[in-house]
Amino acid sequence: MSELLKFLVRFSSWFLFFVYLIAGFVLLFSGNPFQHHVYLTSANRVASGLYSTTNSVSSYFFLKEINEDLQRRNSDLELEIHRLNDVIRNYREKAYADTMSVDSALSRYHFVIAHVINNSVNRAHNYITIQKGRLDGIEPEMGVMDQNGIVGIVNVVGDHTARLISVLNPYLRLSCKVKGHDQVGSLVWDGQDPGEALLEELPKHSEFTPGDTIVTSGYSSVFPEGVPVGTVLSSTRDIEDNFYTLRVKLFTDFSTLSTVRVIRDNMRDELSAVEKELDIKNIE
Repeated sequence: MSELLKFLVRFSSWFLFFVYLIAGFVLLFSGNPFQHHVYLTSANRVASGLYSTTNSVSSYFFLKEINEDLQRRNSDLELEIHRLNDVIRNYREKAYADTMSVDSALSRYHFVIAHVINNSVNRAHNYITIQKGRLDGIEPEMGVMDQNGIVGIVNVVGDHTARLISVLNPYLRLSCKVKGHDQVGSLVWDGQDPGEALLEELPKHSEFTPGDTIVTSGYSSVFPEGVPVGTVLSSTRDIEDNFYTLRVKLFTDFSTLSTVRVIRDNMRDELSAVEKELDIKNIE
């Protein structure tokens, strides 16, 4: 206690000075309008600065919550964009089906319009995935084409998607012919140019010239007769071989494949039943 008293006595003059100083400022700023205005202005500036600093500090601590909220909002917007894209794609597919011209030879067929969701062109064996499946009427061994020409054959079917064997796959061989002629060959991809294929085993008496159109032969239930394939680029023939091999420029651009038509034969079940009955009779 004595030490405290000694401290107060030692610095009493300074304490008295500060008391008088504070009292002087109070009297100065409260009794004079100009000084009072300066005081209020300065005090507001100091307070604004303190408030701004406090707000910045508090905002920093809430950045995590703000970021999470923004992420949720972005996710909602992205889902909405995907939903709108699906709606737009459905309208485009309907318009595509309504405006699509169908050859009279295809009157017994109808098309299921599908969107391509996966496609390869640079592999040794290429496949295509479409966004239609069993619930949309897609079945294995259905032919697929786009607005230009043949695309492939349905291979594996799920409820909502299906996989196609692309024309750009050596496993796929299609019966084709030169348009306007009856001689039939086998179309196969040789694994080289994704824009070209080979029409093999075309009989030596076949007639053709470069630029002639190649179409499907109709000798299977997969593709009807006359579906466009491509044009003849060149031909080769071994002296000892009785067949031509034609190099064909494909109409379909597989690198830009987007919307396709799956071909459904309205007589497929009937034809299958007849062929099965014929097989049974042949066995007997």
